[in-house]
Amino acid sequence: MNIREAVTGFPAVAELEGLEDAWRWSPAPGIDFAGTLSADGNRLIQTSSRDSYEQDLAVAILRFAQEREEEIFARNPNLGSVAGFTAPNGAPFDAVAGVAPAVHRFYAVELPELTPLVRVVFPAYVCEFSGGETLAESITRYQMLQAVRWKRGPVPFLKMRFANTRTLGRSTNEGRGLAEPVILERELSQMADAPGSFVEFENRHGQVWRVEWHGTWYIAEWDTQDGAPWETTLDALLAFASARLNE
Repeated sequence: MNIREAVTGFPAVAELEGLEDAWRWSPAPGIDFAGTLSADGNRLIQTSSRDSYEQDLAVAILRFAQEREEEIFARNPNLGSVAGFTAPNGAPFDAVAGVAPAVHRFYAVELPELTPLVRVVFPAYVCEFSGGETLAESITRYQMLQAVRWKRGPVPFLKMRFANTRTLGRSTNEGRGLAEPVILERELSQMADAPGSFVEFENRHGQVWRVEWHGTWYIAEWDTQDGAPWETTLDALLAFASARLNE
């Protein structure tokens, strides 16, 4: 398939200034795509944004991804990322991430022969990825991050499981499952006065901690399951958890 012909055939497509072999098009109001050929010309590296497109940022993302495409996907072919990105105009992103066709499924209906040739890239944060996500986790993670929003803060990688004897809330997944940090904060806060309750949480480095309620909060390193628990307060616990997720 000729990628250049396919892309330049999209409605209202225009050349993207600032990058060779690159284009911008908008399939619907507020939705903006930009893309460029990979260094070898065999793939389309594409961005997607909703109500937040910035041309300087699009060019920076695509250039970074084009130069470091192999590195982005070296560790995880479904969902990868590389640090060292400096976004223009003071945007806080510090990484570029990319997803494979099995994750993004772009053009699967209208132009399915193009789908396997497309890698979607987006501005991101180093703390958002472990590098070990399965295909199913990669799909979930891509959806959680709302990658089309180019004016967003970080959503640190988190896996957790929990059970609360007072609220009767509990995780339903086997083992620790992907979650947003706000869920961790909520469950840690609701452990008060709930004997037998616990929360386990894991950061992107695979480090795990377990929190239990025994008249107050106790936390222990859990990835080796031999860490000695220590007593803590809720404020200190929330600060500790946030720091570990953002490492």
